[in-house]
Amino acid sequence: MTSKYIKISNPTPHVLLLELNRQPVNAFNTEFWKEYGCTFDALSTHPDDIRAVVLSSAFPKVFSAGIDFQGLINLGSSNTIDPARRALLIRDDILDIQHAVSAPERCPIPVIAAAHGLVIGLGIDIISACDVRYTASDAKFSIKEVDMGLAADAGTLGYLQKITGNKSLVHELAYTARMFSSDEAEKLGLVSRVVQGGRDAVVAAALQLARDIASKSPVAVSGTKRLLLHARDHSVAENLEYTATWNSAALQAMDLQQSVKAGMAKSKESPKFLPLRPKL
Repeated sequence: MTSKYIKISNPTPHVLLLELNRQPVNAFNTEFWKEYGCTFDALSTHPDDIRAVVLSSAFPKVFSAGIDFQGLINLGSSNTIDPARRALLIRDDILDIQHAVSAPERCPIPVIAAAHGLVIGLGIDIISACDVRYTASDAKFSIKEVDMGLAADAGTLGYLQKITGNKSLVHELAYTARMFSSDEAEKLGLVSRVVQGGRDAVVAAALQLARDIASKSPVAVSGTKRLLLHARDHSVAENLEYTATWNSAALQAMDLQQSVKAGMAKSKESPKFLPLRPKL
């Protein structure tokens, strides 16, 4: 896989490290967010045996400064198209950005965000769509959109109501756009772990988690991700029925027998599982 604005490496077997890499502060323009979405969507069918992904930034002091301001200056300012048609065009643009930012959720592989430095505006949209979120202790966050004259529209307001446990604090941060610390992000429930240090420390911790996940059955892990996402948006009864249908197929994988045999043998080594999508 190659990318203009995302550094892609394979630091350990079955683990991919994606580093946002658009100078100087990872501000997202149209080309960048389209590339971002396409990169994650490509993982759904990529032939390599990737089982976990870590998302970070190539720049030590900033994860992302959010949207590129140049792309907002002329948004909605055209006088050559009537308001109804202009609204449709703007809506299409917003939906395209939303689709790109939510790409980690569509990816069948767990995605771990390793946030650090400044995480502003769209940066929070991005990490909110990831499965696990770690942050370095040096991180500073802001739901910045109200300071730009708009409501956050790429995922933050929708995701935070689902993935955090302090609704009052969500409202406070979204209304004020004030900066908040890594400790407050953990209190909010936006992140599950604060790693002392900066970029290198949090990326190392995220890679260790990715290695642990990658040692498990890819069928079991991918299925677990799908079922957790379904449970978020459905009732318990609906999710139980969906799970029964899903596992009626997944339980026929060789991974189940391999895992049971390894457990009974008390083996310290993980079974050698087939790729999720083996080459035919």
